[in-house]
Amino acid sequence: MVKMALLGCGLIGQFYARALMGNRRRDSICIAYSRTQERASALAAQWNIARTTTSMIEAIRDSEAELVVVAVPNHMHEEAVLEAAKASKGILCTKPLGRTAAEAWRMLQAAEKAGVFHGYLEDLVYPPKTLKALETVQAGALGKILWVRSRETHPGPHSAWFWERDLAGGGAIVDMGCHCIEIARNFIGKRVRPVEVVCWGATQVHPIDSEDHAVGLVRYENGALGQFEVSWTFRGGMDLRDEISGTEGTIWLNHWLRTGIEVFTAAGSSKYVSEKSESSTGWLFPVGDEAGALGYTTMFDEMLTAYESHAAPRETFYDGYIVNAIVDAAYRSIQTKRWEPIEIQEWRGDQQSQTPLNTEPLDANQEVIKKEVLPDGTTRWIVRDRVTGEIRNVASLS
Repeated sequence: MVKMALLGCGLIGQFYARALMGNRRRDSICIAYSRTQERASALAAQWNIARTTTSMIEAIRDSEAELVVVAVPNHMHEEAVLEAAKASKGILCTKPLGRTAAEAWRMLQAAEKAGVFHGYLEDLVYPPKTLKALETVQAGALGKILWVRSRETHPGPHSAWFWERDLAGGGAIVDMGCHCIEIARNFIGKRVRPVEVVCWGATQVHPIDSEDHAVGLVRYENGALGQFEVSWTFRGGMDLRDEISGTEGTIWLNHWLRTGIEVFTAAGSSKYVSEKSESSTGWLFPVGDEAGALGYTTMFDEMLTAYESHAAPRETFYDGYIVNAIVDAAYRSIQTKRWEPIEIQEWRGDQQSQTPLNTEPLDANQEVIKKEVLPDGTTRWIVRDRVTGEIRNVASLS
C-alpha cells in the first residue's frame, strides 16, 4: 500500500485520482492540495480523501504521505519537486517535467542527489494499444524503425494558464509535443541519441503570444526520424494518432476519434462524452474508460509497482529532461528556421547500441557545435556542415 500526497485537483488531478483510487484500490491519497479549498474539498469528497490543504508545502511534508504526485501547472513543478526531494519523498511528476531543459535538469539533479524514487508521468506511453505496439516493435516485427509520426490536436486547453507563455513555458509544443516526442523515443529506442530538430510553429487562431500549431522533425543518431504534429486549432474534438514505420512493417494507432463506440444523436446528450469533445449532438465518440484509454491506469500501476519494488519505472525524470531538451531545440528552430542541435548535458544512452561514430578528421567546412569526451576516452564532436547545414557526429580516438 502506497500513501500519497496529490498536488493539484484540476483536470489532471481528477484523472490521476480516478486512476489511483479506482484501480489498485490498496493505495490511498491521504492529502490533496489545491490553490482553492472548494476544488480540494470536491475531490476529497469524491474519493474519500482524509485531508485537504491550500498549502503545497503542507501537503508535501504531510507525515503520512510517502510519495508526492505533482499535478499542478507547469510553473509550479520545480518548486514542488525540489521541496519533495528535500523532504525525502518519492516523486511522480506530470508532463512536461519542466518549462525548459534547465528546469528539468535541476529537478532531476535534486531527486538523484536526495536518492528518492522519481517517475515521469507521461501517460500516452502507457495506453494498452501503445504498450502492445511497443511489444511488437521490440520483438522485431517491424525490423529497423525508420520513422515515427505522432499527432495530438484539439481546439485548445482547458485552463487559462496554458495560454500564458511564462506559466506554461510555451504553447502547443510544450503542452502536447512532449507527448509525441516521448512516444517516438520509445519506438525508436531510448538508447538512440536524438541529435537535431527542425520545426515550424505559428499562432494561427488564438490571440496568444505562443504557438497554437506546430510540426517538427527530430533526427536520431541512427538515422530514424520522429515527427510531431500538434495543434490547438483542430476542430472536432481530440485527435490522438501514432504511426510507426520500419523496414519490415507498419503500425497505425488511433486512440481517440475512433474509440470503438460511435453514437449519433439529433436530440443531444446531457452526459459527458469524452475529453475535448466539442459537441453533444451529431456523431459522438464516447470512451468507456478514459483513464484506461489514455494510459493513466497502467501508468500508475507500473509506477507504484516499481516504487514498491525499489526499481526504476519505464519513465523517469531523465526521460522528462531529454524531452525538454528536444522541445528547447524545437523552439530555437522556429526562430532560426534551420535544423538546431539538441543540447544534452549528460547523455546516458548505451553507446554500443548506436550508429558507429565517424572517424573522419574535422575540415574547414565543419562548424563545431559541441565537444564531449566519452567514457571510453573517445573525443566526440557534434558538427554542422557549413555548406549543407547537415549535423552529424565526428569522433577521434584519444
